Amino acid sequence: MKKYFLPILILSGIAIWFISFSGTTSKKDGNDHYQNHIANNYKVYALSIPEEISFAGEEVPLELTDIRERLDRDLMVNTYWQSQTLLLHKRANRWFPVIEPILAKNNVPDDFKYLCVAESALENAVSPAKAVGFWQFLRETGKSYGLEINDEVDERYNVEKSTEAACKYLNEAFEKYGSWSLAAASYNMGMNGLDKQLSIQKVNSYYDLLLGEETKRYVFRILAMKEVLTNREKVLEPKSEWVTEMSAGRAVVA
Repeated sequence: MKKYFLPILILSGIAIWFISFSGTTSKKDGNDHYQNHIANNYKVYALSIPEEISFAGEEVPLELTDIRERLDRDLMVNTYWQSQTLLLHKRANRWFPVIEPILAKNNVPDDFKYLCVAESALENAVSPAKAVGFWQFLRETGKSYGLEINDEVDERYNVEKSTEAACKYLNEAFEKYGSWSLAAASYNMGMNGLDKQLSIQKVNSYYDLLLGEETKRYVFRILAMKEVLTNREKVLEPKSEWVTEMSAGRAVVA
């Protein structure tokens, strides 16, 4: 019996290895089949990058790869946050007719209503930094642009008055920088912060600046809001000719 022990042990080991290998192979094949099924049948859609786009009358240099990628990122992020997208369309229908005439009266480009969307999603939000209202004014900044803010009254919550205050700021920033995109960037990071970066980097365009992540994306968030809210049918009822299809990790124009 002893002379058969070693061969039996070897054969048992081979059998165990074979069963184990077969199970692994079967599992791998099953996983590959699942991945192929996902690649072939699961599709994610987002708005295509437009051939050209402008912000407040200033053309966005989409011929630059970095600029296209930054816009693409925020289009993807903001197009199909489904519940929020639907809410934004509803709020825009209510509040844009209030905001638009005030912007026009103050000679501020209409595109800045989308800055308001990016700031607060068109609601009287309060940020962790205690910025308040549709236009997210800090207490002292709001006061400096004519808003009454005290223990009894806070006009940051008044949409009309806070829009007037935002127009004062934006016109001041445009007069300083000669660029609406830089005026928008300063709304996010403050004029002092923007002045410092323009001085250090020796450029005069928002699209040439190297900035922190939030301000770097800021104008592109506004542009994404503009695309989402001006393309209602494309966002809410996507069709193949309007979208970029992303399948198996590869983007192709549909």
